[in-house]
Amino acid sequence: MNTGIISSRYAKALFEYTELTGGTEAVASQVPVLAQALSQVPALQRALEDPVAVSTGEKIALFSAALGEGTLRPELEKFLRLVIKGGRESELRLIFQDYLTRYYRSRGIRMCRLITAVESDDLRDRLVALMSRVTGDNIVVETQVRPDLIGGFIFEIDDYMVDASVARQIETIRHQFIEKNRRVV
Repeated sequence: MNTGIISSRYAKALFEYTELTGGTEAVASQVPVLAQALSQVPALQRALEDPVAVSTGEKIALFSAALGEGTLRPELEKFLRLVIKGGRESELRLIFQDYLTRYYRSRGIRMCRLITAVESDDLRDRLVALMSRVTGDNIVVETQVRPDLIGGFIFEIDDYMVDASVARQIETIRHQFIEKNRRVV
């Protein structure tokens, strides 16, 4: 079965459940923390996917520990028990990502990512203003600094990406140079 379909169905169920219980905002604040823990701690992912060595209660305790001082919302704990019982722990990162997408969409928010070679608040502000005008949505930008871009930026929104980095331009010129030299030889 397509993992996109699985994660989408589980995320939709969680979103609709939290909307009914009124816990959407609280769950939406906990989900990124749990998703980050899954991404950054491979041992957590392995422990979750082990059906024998780690019990359901211990897996829920791992998620509670990942939140730090906070406790899991009852809706989220119930959902995690359902996912674990169904043996879909490996899908949790995709489920969390899909849940956040649904949450942001329902609130008129678009998530974007801006990657630059150096910190640039002016560029971020100009892109936010432009995208707000174009889409009519509130724009939230996740910024990242990558010196290997040399200059310029990469901007991602939804399924679109604009790569205006110097590193990409150099790579394009390099490929053009190689192609032209192949024809000569």
